[in-house]
Amino acid sequence: MGPLIPNDIISADWNNAIALLIGICFGFVLEASGFSSSRKIMGTFFGYDFVVLRVFFTAAVTSMMGILYLDYFGWVNFGQLYIHPTYLMSAIIGGVIMGIGFALGGYCPGTSYCAIAIGKLDALVYSVGLFLGIYIFTFAYPLMESFYNNGFIGYVTAPEILGINANLFVFIVVIVALGMFIAATIIQRKVKKVEY
Repeated sequence: MGPLIPNDIISADWNNAIALLIGICFGFVLEASGFSSSRKIMGTFFGYDFVVLRVFFTAAVTSMMGILYLDYFGWVNFGQLYIHPTYLMSAIIGGVIMGIGFALGGYCPGTSYCAIAIGKLDALVYSVGLFLGIYIFTFAYPLMESFYNNGFIGYVTAPEILGINANLFVFIVVIVALGMFIAATIIQRKVKKVEY
């Protein structure tokens, strides 16, 4: 990852200080939004609180639109951005494992640290399990390396896989996000009526 601000403008040390400040602000926003609460996160799975869904969709849409606009204005060269390689089979299995862990623990890795920061023991247990899983995977990797690398489809993006223009893809995701926001609001109102 490159510096936040080019080093000819400010020093690398100031870049690190700014990154730390942004991280602290991000943690504060997560906590203020209730993301340190496993109940709020689990609300997405049970249909009574869709804040997590809204935040993730908003972040994805903002990031995609931001990259496209920065590329359009010539501030970022989209063609030079690093694209992580896609290993389809391991990505699907990893996503399922992550989803199960998310549902059982009530946290994602990032929100668990937010909860640890305010003293939640369940988040600490979750994070210990996370690190145990990483530790076990590190030693088990030679046994499953061939499976891990199975389904390699290259350094591709979703628009390339679908065979559509990146601008059209972002437009579709924005429409889907708006649809999800509306559907989430309708579901949440119905679930809350049942509760009362």
